[in-house]
Formats: sequence, C-alpha cells, structure tokens
Amino acid sequence: MKPLVLGLTGSIGMGKSTTASMFADLGIPVWDADEAVHRIYGAGGPAGGPISTLTGGVVTKDGAVDRAALRVAIAEDPGLLKRIETIVHPLVAADRAAFLEANGDAEIVVLDIPLLFETGGAAAMDRVAVVSTDADTQRRRVLERPGMDEATFERLLSRQVPDAEKRARADFVIPTDDLDTARAAVKELVERLRAERMRDA
Repeated sequence: MKPLVLGLTGSIGMGKSTTASMFADLGIPVWDADEAVHRIYGAGGPAGGPISTLTGGVVTKDGAVDRAALRVAIAEDPGLLKRIETIVHPLVAADRAAFLEANGDAEIVVLDIPLLFETGGAAAMDRVAVVSTDADTQRRRVLERPGMDEATFERLLSRQVPDAEKRARADFVIPTDDLDTARAAVKELVERLRAERMRDA
C-alpha cells in the first residue's frame, strides 16, 4: 500500500518549516522543496552544467549555481527565467520521485512545498494541509528576518495565493499561533491520517 501523501504549504512567515520539523519529530518522512533546489543548485548538483550553457558567469568552479548572480542575469534577460525553469523543474520532480520511492513503505509522507497552490501541485496530493496564523503575527515574523523590509515583504506576498484562499482550498489548517498549538495540531492530524489510511486499507 502506497503512503498517504500530505502536501504541506503556507504563505511566507506562517511557520511552515517549523511545522514540517514537527512531522519529522513524529517519524514522518518529509521532503522539502527548497532543500531540493539547494541540492540541485549546489556544488556537483545536476543544474550547474545545463545552466552554464544558457548564461555565463553564474556557475562557480565547483559547479554550484551562484543564485545572486543568477538573479542579476534574469533581471537583465527576463526570458531567461523560463529557460531556467525548463531545466530545474524536471530535476526537482526527479528528486521528489526519488524521495517517494525511498519511502514507499511509510504510512504517511509529507511534501513541504511553499508554492503548492501557485504551481498547481495540490492536485497531485492525497491531502493538503496549510499552516496559518493571523496577519499581524505573520508580518512581525517576516520583518524580524535579517535584510527584510516592508516593500520586500509586500512584493513576496503579492506573488502568493492569499492565505484565506489557501485555507479554503486545504483539507486541513494547522494553526501556528504558538509552538504548543501547532505541535498539538500536527499530532492530531497524523493520528487522523493514520486512522484514515487504516480504514481505506
């Protein structure tokens, strides 16, 4: 029987990474889309060679993609982003497939994907959970990050599906107002999914 695949998502500052670690603490295998991109862009990763053929000066001697230099190159040539995506998206999908295969005997797996709704990935999940807190808490958390300002926060927020819509579209909402609340919600959700999986077996 295949694992139940839970997509975990949430807007910036909602506490998704912290919540993902709570699933891992309960023994649930977690795949992190951001970590996968870092691996793919990292030294010896599969993205370096193909990207270096598209644009010069963004790949270091050890084969890592310099993401700051890549952002500059994309700003100078907006069409470059689409070409980069045709390289990176299949590599991310392959990384995710390898994770699912390696954890094929698990009861539940979590796919931690920040832009799950934005990229249309929710349809491929068995269930979707959204992490959420109030807008004031979200803003405070984000603005406490090094180098973050109001303009950057608003720009990032504008690219994401609104929190209210995410909550409406999700199967579960995990409140992240504080750690204890989130931890209790994750524990309850895991127990519920395990029972659901047993029922469907």
